[in-house]
Amino acid sequence: MPNTPPAPPAPLTAPPLAGHAEGVSNDEFRAAMSRLAAGVVLVTAFEPPLAPDGPKGEDVGMTATAFLSVSLDPPLVLVSLRTGARMDDLLDEQPLWAVSVLSESQRHIAGRFAMKGRISDRLLFEDIPYVRGQATGAALVGGALAQLECRTEQRMVAGDHTLVIGRVLTARMPSADGGPLMYFRGRYRQLG
Repeated sequence: MPNTPPAPPAPLTAPPLAGHAEGVSNDEFRAAMSRLAAGVVLVTAFEPPLAPDGPKGEDVGMTATAFLSVSLDPPLVLVSLRTGARMDDLLDEQPLWAVSVLSESQRHIAGRFAMKGRISDRLLFEDIPYVRGQATGAALVGGALAQLECRTEQRMVAGDHTLVIGRVLTARMPSADGGPLMYFRGRYRQLG
């Protein structure tokens, strides 16, 4: 009897879809991703005045945990913004922005810029020490572990978010004290 190859294995099938059209509910996905610890940053940009003789423009900021290094050469970073959010709209028009990597002592800053229904950005920045970035004009938070100034290289829509890739124009480490502020299971935390 000639050697016959074994029959191919039966194809694997996915479990039946439940809840969400793709098989996972928003709550299940959110709960699973909350187990991924992330560093916390403040993304900032300066919104120029709408008219030359109008108000002077203002600083805009938002807390983000979906921020990462993309490339060393050239130096690129990525931030994920909720599509249609104020920062997403601003960075669609304004290519210059900055990131302050928050330290564990800056939980109040992260919370302030993450609030839903928050007060105006002008008031949010009122009592926070910052310097204006020379390359971007964006606010760089004092006491941050690192400060990066960026120029948008690419934007792409991914589901309900916009991924913004920025070329790093400047990088500073103004504070060597303390550890990073982390976000894990829906709360700000410290290492250790």
